[in-house]
Amino acid sequence: MSGAGAEVHERIADEISALSETLTELSLDLHAHPELALEEKYAASRLAGLLGADFAVEEGVGGLRTAFRARAGSGSPVLAFLCEYDALPGVGHGCGHNLIAAGGVGAALALRRAAPELPGTVSCIGTPGEEGAGGKVLLLEAGVFDDVDAALMFHPGDTTMPIRHATATRRLEIEFHGVAAHAAASAHEGRSALAAMIQFFVGVDALRQFVPETSRLHGVITHGGEAPNIVPAYTRAEFMVRALTGEVVDELVDRVEAIAAGAAGATGTTVTIARGVRYAERKNNHVIAGLVAGHLRRQGVAVEQPPLRGGTGSSDIGNVSLVLPAIHPYLQVMDRGTPSHSLAMAEAVAQPRAQRAMLRMAVALACAGADLLADPELFASARAEFATRGPDLPE
Repeated sequence: MSGAGAEVHERIADEISALSETLTELSLDLHAHPELALEEKYAASRLAGLLGADFAVEEGVGGLRTAFRARAGSGSPVLAFLCEYDALPGVGHGCGHNLIAAGGVGAALALRRAAPELPGTVSCIGTPGEEGAGGKVLLLEAGVFDDVDAALMFHPGDTTMPIRHATATRRLEIEFHGVAAHAAASAHEGRSALAAMIQFFVGVDALRQFVPETSRLHGVITHGGEAPNIVPAYTRAEFMVRALTGEVVDELVDRVEAIAAGAAGATGTTVTIARGVRYAERKNNHVIAGLVAGHLRRQGVAVEQPPLRGGTGSSDIGNVSLVLPAIHPYLQVMDRGTPSHSLAMAEAVAQPRAQRAMLRMAVALACAGADLLADPELFASARAEFATRGPDLPE
């Protein structure tokens, strides 16, 4: 197994160098125009427009108006670079999806331009709504990934790591419905949806002692009532249940929903619960991740081994990774210890340091893609590992 060779790798690096101003401007433009999950019309249009000169682009794929699929070449294998571009409420791009989008587009463009002679198909798929809406899950269900042989993307962070485990998760929307009344004159006629919500949170706190230590139960009250002198007739919370595997998530969701039902019964209210898309645990492809790590090291990037426990979140790339070989390496773009999903990260991912790191990752992703397309034995090795290795779980 030899990969694409140094000449192709050099051509890819030259293409990213030529694209550097365009990709940096794209990253900063998306950062300046944050859009929430499944509302990323501006970002999707910009990305699709940039790809349009080199790829055949389909917009609105999979029934999602802000998803797209760009393709160049023909036949198999089909190699897809994935882009995320949604932002966070109140934080903007505090998860660095502006870098993911620019780097993914850059990798696809550089690979196609530097090595059009390679067999197979180069694709770039725009996957909206990672922050809770499960865009990749919806695209999977719609068949957008049916012919994809491998999916490559990255995520910015405070450390560069080739692989990382991730928890499965499901979001819950919990609404209690009571009866409004004057909180002083006729409180006995009311039924407090807020009392039910408080009891629900207390019940979840009690449950935490009896769940696996690797599980997480957390949420916020998004509507707590109208005024202090009115018995609240309606309250709403958004909750997340996380665990190492989807199976454990489903078990915990049932227990959390039982607590909500108990809180409703105790307060004379009713409850409605809506389940969101379940994000799966992650199955990293170590063969492909190793290729990316090698190309990062060749550019002078220090690559670390991941910790064995804790410190991780969830992503809908997990669902993709259980269906086909996929990677989700992390790239240091900010000082160690900078929290993700924060204003500090939102500021960091707009800095020159982050843009330079994104460009290096684009080179690494494109070079790894070239290696896979040029060397059938290498791609076969990645497929063989996918067939035999399970999800990455902490020891």
